[in-house]
Amino acid sequence: MAVAARRIVPLPEEPRPAPDAVLAGTVALLVAVGLIMIFSASSATAYALHHDATYFLKRQFVWLAVAIVAALFAYRADERMLRRCATPALALSVLALVLVLVPHIGIVSGGARRWLGFGPVSFEPSEFAKLALVLYLANALTQKGERVRSLASGIFPLGAITALIALLVLKEPDLGTASLIIFTAATMLFVGGARLAHLGLVALATIPPAALIVLSSAYRRARIFAFIDPWKDPMNTGFHIVQSLYALGSGGIAGVGLGFSRQKFFYLPEQYTDFIFAIIGEELGLLGTLVVVGLFVLLAYRAVRIALRAPDRFGLLLAVGCASTIVVQAFVNIGVVTSSWPVTGVPLPFISFGGSSLVVSMVAAALLLAIGRRRSGASS
Repeated sequence: MAVAARRIVPLPEEPRPAPDAVLAGTVALLVAVGLIMIFSASSATAYALHHDATYFLKRQFVWLAVAIVAALFAYRADERMLRRCATPALALSVLALVLVLVPHIGIVSGGARRWLGFGPVSFEPSEFAKLALVLYLANALTQKGERVRSLASGIFPLGAITALIALLVLKEPDLGTASLIIFTAATMLFVGGARLAHLGLVALATIPPAALIVLSSAYRRARIFAFIDPWKDPMNTGFHIVQSLYALGSGGIAGVGLGFSRQKFFYLPEQYTDFIFAIIGEELGLLGTLVVVGLFVLLAYRAVRIALRAPDRFGLLLAVGCASTIVVQAFVNIGVVTSSWPVTGVPLPFISFGGSSLVVSMVAAALLLAIGRRRSGASS
């Protein structure tokens, strides 16, 4: 008797969770604010230097295209690929940081040697080193597991790598990025299970030489003293902060109007890069600055939510590192502009003009979205 053949119907695949629409929307809004404010803040300088008021805006659009492509690659990369790339990415970052310090290779601008360039294109290796270190630490802490609670085999080797990168960045000099690197690494070590007592010992051992390095440099001392009392030397060391406070104060509650800033006409230095938040305050007022702060708070909340729902330890640590890279830098920048933090040359993520910062911020956000999409069946 013939046996009827059975039709094998494949079971439908369980749909993967969609990416966090709120986080994606928040990033899109920050980028949009950045493009609008870069055009407004840079138009006078762009016309004076290049006879084209849209010069910097067009360059930012080019970098945005690069950032979107890089973000798509990061979003589609699986965990195994990311973990395989962790050590090579860190090694390349260290090599690039060393090359920056080599005369006739690293590009000097504004008294700092922070860029590598190829023809008309230049980038900051320190920006990419931040993300490479985050990826490396997430992988290393995942591999170490409970061994991270050991001072000798846990914190010490990872702390030494972090210190090497921070010192290379500090040598440029770039105190702001170096301090962000250390803070992000400490946060990841804490979340990764390192003992608080061990982290405290490392901090106690690190603070004296760090203070000596800062105070031994006239340039860094001037920045610290300018933060303490910018009005003591308003035409020299305190000039940035004083002009920034003028911009924020003149904006009032609702601002002087988009495009109507007076400080952008060569009063406030770096008005479309590190101090763009001051122009936002002048043109859009307190309300505009609160919207920007609120967007970063919302981004931090969604990032923490993704980290807590990560499907594995690597995802948790990578999410924490990516979130710290964006959010801590944002609030340090805002602190500098509002004279709540010593002057450090760090851009406002997604908003300040600059290709390296935009690419790194977009890739970090894409990694957060990818981790959120891989979460283990959590409802959105």
